[in-house]
Amino acid sequence: MELVLVLAIPVVGAILLALVGAQQRAAELNVVISFATLIAAAALVLRIIGEGPMTVAHEQFFVDPFNVFLIALTALVGFTTAVFSRPYMRIEQDHGRLNARRLRLYHSMYQLFMTAMLVALSTNNMGLLWVAMEAATLSTVLLVSLYRTRASIEAAWKYFILCGVGIALALFGTILLYFAAERLLGSEGMSALLWTHLNAVKGQLDPAVIGLAFVFLLVGYGTKVGLAPLHNWLPDAHAEGPTPVSAVLSGLLLNVAMYAVVRCKILAVGAMHSELPGRMLMGFGLLSTLLAAFFLWRQRDIKRLFGYSSIEHMGIITFAFGMGGPLANFAALLHMTVHSLTKSAIFFAAGHASQIAGTQRIDGIRGLLVVSPTVGWGLMLGSLAILGMPPFGVFTSEYLILTTAMRDHPWATPILLAALGVAFAAIFGKVQPMVFGDTDARPLPHSPALVPVFVHLSIVLMLGLYMPPALAEWYRLAARLIG
Repeated sequence: MELVLVLAIPVVGAILLALVGAQQRAAELNVVISFATLIAAAALVLRIIGEGPMTVAHEQFFVDPFNVFLIALTALVGFTTAVFSRPYMRIEQDHGRLNARRLRLYHSMYQLFMTAMLVALSTNNMGLLWVAMEAATLSTVLLVSLYRTRASIEAAWKYFILCGVGIALALFGTILLYFAAERLLGSEGMSALLWTHLNAVKGQLDPAVIGLAFVFLLVGYGTKVGLAPLHNWLPDAHAEGPTPVSAVLSGLLLNVAMYAVVRCKILAVGAMHSELPGRMLMGFGLLSTLLAAFFLWRQRDIKRLFGYSSIEHMGIITFAFGMGGPLANFAALLHMTVHSLTKSAIFFAAGHASQIAGTQRIDGIRGLLVVSPTVGWGLMLGSLAILGMPPFGVFTSEYLILTTAMRDHPWATPILLAALGVAFAAIFGKVQPMVFGDTDARPLPHSPALVPVFVHLSIVLMLGLYMPPALAEWYRLAARLIG
């Protein structure tokens, strides 16, 4: 019942907001729907903790400690983003960038996007996973192009084309996966795409076919993750779409795509009895981290800046999952959590900073502490957190990843340290002038929604100082499931 509610609430919300999304109270309704999804997700977490993994709807959906924590994180960020978007989108409407029709599209597509994310995380069917990822692509294309400017439409088309090519490659990989499983399962071929069935017989699958399938799946879903050299869509989509869309793209979509890659990696390692899938993830991860770090220096747009930061951190997560083992997987899961919370908080603050300055150009944003101290401190603290400054949780996860790399793959450690150092210098050097100094900008007409910013940063700070034993055990259990 809990999973049914988690999936049904945003579906009903999308239909309802498609009908009334242009009304004045639509933003409040969007918040209520997102909060109801969060409550249902919390109930699902309690059930999984108490009763263990479960399957639903003739095994088409499967929930275990690995994906249930991502479901809870998705619901939380979805709710806080809905809270943030309420005053943010009103300010955008006052500035003439949005009208009632586009607001209705935004609210309905937002809930449809949440539905696609939750289906992708909870499905047991690898084919349905692909369908959900494609649905997420289509909904976010409409969200990225919401302003209908030349730049936003160009960014939406780039996103659609590049991710469309990627998802097509993932489809071919899914077909190969079915081909290998159907030959083995025989009469059970109709259920050959169920992940639990595949995981049970992964040691008997044809390693050559599974290896080829994994390559296509990694490239396909890796495009969604934003792994280099498949990342070109991500900075444009972040820069040109509304800020709430940027927050959920970095905080949710990248995590869900990473989840799909990890599920595929588990099957590939079991079938191939080789470390090659892990080494491929490590290679893509290091390339993404290093490339994004140097590209940070060239950015002149605040949202593009943090878009490249997302590529860097997804590279770190990919590298950690590539190393494998309980500690590396634990660190990767922790980094997924703190990155999602921190980056969404940064985009919240950056969105209001752009509204105050009237521009997204970094050199046009100055003196945030003077005109709006809460926005300034939110941006500064969020930047320090994402740069891995102690005592924030990002420092903890990066420390665990680095020490594991030093022990198991010492050759990779200098690359990671160089990338982190370059990223720190680039982001801190650009954020500091935006926060401090003089400005002639005026406060916003509506009070900015900064409670989500500081709620997210408080959770990240807590995870750096103290991790509740129940949460730590949850991470450890999920890390063991990954292998």
